[in-house]
Amino acid sequence: MSLKFALAVALLAAAMPSPAAAQKAAGIDLSKYPAAVRATIEAETKNATLKGVSRETEKGRTQYEVETMVNGKSRDLLVDPSGKVIEIEEEIALDSAPAAVQDALKTRGKVLKLERVERGGAASYEASVQGKNGKKSEVALDAQGKGVKG
Repeated sequence: MSLKFALAVALLAAAMPSPAAAQKAAGIDLSKYPAAVRATIEAETKNATLKGVSRETEKGRTQYEVETMVNGKSRDLLVDPSGKVIEIEEEIALDSAPAAVQDALKTRGKVLKLERVERGGAASYEASVQGKNGKKSEVALDAQGKGVKG
């Protein structure tokens, strides 16, 4: 390896912000979240861009929604106060979904966005679809292509 190349690599590495610096630059202060939640966010966003974190209360339970981008696609997490990931919503290509999901969605119109939702070890799929009449709608399906209630 040439000295110039090694120097260039060292300068680039020094210029790249750390994850903590990148989060501060994005205006996200993780210090206000519990340590277990921070640790999960840091672990889950190593190869992602952190877009936002919000504290939510649903049915009396506190959860943290973590919004990220991975390779240009959305990947959102729900994390409980102990740091456990309870849900992952990940944008996927239509051809990555099970055939039954693809078939069910194709009958509804053009798929604008498709997310795979992993919760409690079970996968479901949420899609934004534009019907033949031009109206947009949201559709939730199980892995067999059957409708589920959200």
